[in-house]
Amino acid sequence: MNCLKFGRMKNLAFFILVVFSLVSCASEKKEEKAPNILFISIDDLRAELGVYGNPIIQTPNLDELATTGMAFSNHFVHVPTCGASRSSLLTGLRPRTRVDLQNNAIAVATKDKPEGAVPESFVHHLKRNGYYTVGIGKISHSADGLVYGYTDEPSDIRELPYSWDERPYDAGKWGTGWNAFFGYADGENRQSKKRQVKPYEAGEVEDDGYPDGLTTNLALTKLRELEQQSKPFFLGVGYFKPHLPFNAPKKYWDLYDRNEIPIAQNPEIPESISTKSLHSSGEFNGYALGDEKASLEKSVSDDYARKLNHAYYAAVSYIDHQVGILIEEVNKLGLAENTIIVVWGDHGWHLGDQRVWGKHTIFESALKSTLVIKVPGKKSSGKTNQSIVETVDIYPTLLELSGIEAPYELDGQSLVNLIDDPALNQENVAYSYFRKGISMRTDRYRLTKYFREETPLIELYDHETDPQESVNIASNFPDIVAELMPLLEKGNTGLYR
Repeated sequence: MNCLKFGRMKNLAFFILVVFSLVSCASEKKEEKAPNILFISIDDLRAELGVYGNPIIQTPNLDELATTGMAFSNHFVHVPTCGASRSSLLTGLRPRTRVDLQNNAIAVATKDKPEGAVPESFVHHLKRNGYYTVGIGKISHSADGLVYGYTDEPSDIRELPYSWDERPYDAGKWGTGWNAFFGYADGENRQSKKRQVKPYEAGEVEDDGYPDGLTTNLALTKLRELEQQSKPFFLGVGYFKPHLPFNAPKKYWDLYDRNEIPIAQNPEIPESISTKSLHSSGEFNGYALGDEKASLEKSVSDDYARKLNHAYYAAVSYIDHQVGILIEEVNKLGLAENTIIVVWGDHGWHLGDQRVWGKHTIFESALKSTLVIKVPGKKSSGKTNQSIVETVDIYPTLLELSGIEAPYELDGQSLVNLIDDPALNQENVAYSYFRKGISMRTDRYRLTKYFREETPLIELYDHETDPQESVNIASNFPDIVAELMPLLEKGNTGLYR
């Protein structure tokens, strides 16, 4: 073989090797596409699922998700009201001002503001880093992403103006997002009925006879569109139930024998506290045709408590089915291997605990909520983690899983190490704020300090001996209070100074 021919063959071989290498690199780059994120927020969903140990409630789809991911059994929100809790979620920050404790916290923060260097939410940050973002339903406080009052016509002001590529919503026969949020099966709502309504309904309708069924249908359509895109996507789906009114198709009520449904184990006001730590269930009593009124003076009857719990359970089962439909579609579209799924409850809810029906306290019942995270390929599948975690931990977790740097110093810490190692149980505390107080949850204690005139100002509950928070033991154990108080003060972000 002459030298010229050999040289040409050598060059051809080198060219083929280079092309092969480029194709391989392109293929690897394609395979390394950032993960999609399906984020499901569920309003007022306390940690009341089968996976959390409730043998009565029917939540097979959420339980199944937990068997393929990780359920966090000690997840706590920062504020026990919808808009403020979601503000902490979206910003990764604990509340710093009194406005941060209000439902309009997000709207106040974004109103008339031009897009700045600091992202308004983690969704905004994902969008800036190559994600296509779609939000359906209640992700921030607004039911449909627009800023307007419950009884007003929708405005054209977006609650998160820079976060979403798309923000569709189907209000159906209810006409507006807020009408749908408080909607009944006949197309009426709490506002149109001037509150002359019951706080529950078993509608003789299919799933899309209530707004959350329409949300599922729209989310399915968007999933199919997003599957065709080259960009990774963030799809936020916000369900209304089990927020009041506890309305759900009758078939979900029929899942239960009411006689088997438990009522609160702690229906009395805790010993050695001021009733200023609680409230008189005003939101619940605003449904004027309820069978009984709730108050701090007297618990509702056991029969009515069981009926309300039945209604709450039915609403949860209704949403569980919607979640199951979404996950089934993710699997059908072949997205499961590269889609993170997060299910988050924006806070808990007193179901007669401490004589309260509602949220808006800094007791366990209002602060502890559902958090389930599924990350494809992680060995955490089917594990329940007992570590104390907070809502602000979700922001850094999603960024780490997406390979994106944080845009500023976040208050939370990533949960990826816990997801990677199911045996790991990291020490942490959770801070919450409301009713002129700060509450701190450790793995054993809840310590609460109030900044008010009514005494006592300090409450301490030992979850090892009193998981229902029925006796304030602060005066009996001043040494424990003194030991924990410096840690609680670290959580005072400036609200009460």
